Amino acid sequence: MSAISLPPLSHRPPVWLICASLGGIAWNLFGLVQFASTVTATTQSLIAAGLTAAQAEVMTGYPGWMTLAFAVGVCGGLVGSLFLLLRRTAAQPVLGVSLAAYVALWVGDAVHGVFAAMGAPQVIILTTVVAIAAALFAISRHPSAKS
Repeated sequence: MSAISLPPLSHRPPVWLICASLGGIAWNLFGLVQFASTVTATTQSLIAAGLTAAQAEVMTGYPGWMTLAFAVGVCGGLVGSLFLLLRRTAAQPVLGVSLAAYVALWVGDAVHGVFAAMGAPQVIILTTVVAIAAALFAISRHPSAKS
């Protein structure tokens, strides 16, 4: 029997990078569930969930580009976080595209009345999403994120 050989310490990802990557994967899996519920929502299902008729209309009246931005943001965040865990250089551009998509979604929510209809909680949620995407992108630029 031969012993298991581990890579030298200099080639192992730091614990903080593994934690950040796994956190990004978990966060974006949760985002994928939220995306699925968004694209399958109807005005009636949103009202049944507690939204007013006006809020439900706003939430189901997104322009197509906003739905696409959400999809690119969450899918890019998931793939980019996987790349980050694997220390692939592709993590940086993929997470950059995810961040840009989330910024576009934030602007779309502001311009198309989502923030006005849903209030401060929606602003806080989407601002947090953008901040996490920015943090993942910043981490992907760190020298430890590259093998």
